[in-house]
Amino acid sequence: MRDSTNRPVLAASAACFRDGRLLLVRRALPPRLWTLPGGRVELGETAADAARRELREETGVEAEIAGFAGYREMMLPDGAGGVGRHFVILAFAARWLAGEAKANEQELAALEWIEPGALGGYETTDGLAEIVEAAARILRP
Repeated sequence: MRDSTNRPVLAASAACFRDGRLLLVRRALPPRLWTLPGGRVELGETAADAARRELREETGVEAEIAGFAGYREMMLPDGAGGVGRHFVILAFAARWLAGEAKANEQELAALEWIEPGALGGYETTDGLAEIVEAAARILRP
């Protein structure tokens, strides 16, 4: 049997919009980049449900998932020139329903509601702009 640490981890995130603004978070742990709220998909949980749960746990925001916005892979180095952790992240477009965003300090160093066009001013995870654009298209009336 293979050790699960040698396999990619399935994760989900939410591009949550409120009044045209995107909820952007900065991770408290390395690589400390700005990204979308999200985390691991639990056994028996759909990826969309995981995105909604992680959004709530990390920020206190409740949202409706509107559709699949795309995926990205993140590979973190192990310090010896190899891959230490590999994540496959399924991203969803979400509409804010309730809650005032507050960072779960164990996981997040900061959060902001931003205009999507301002994303270029942040050090983000690779491919985030494309995911945000796809999510915005899904949410357009």
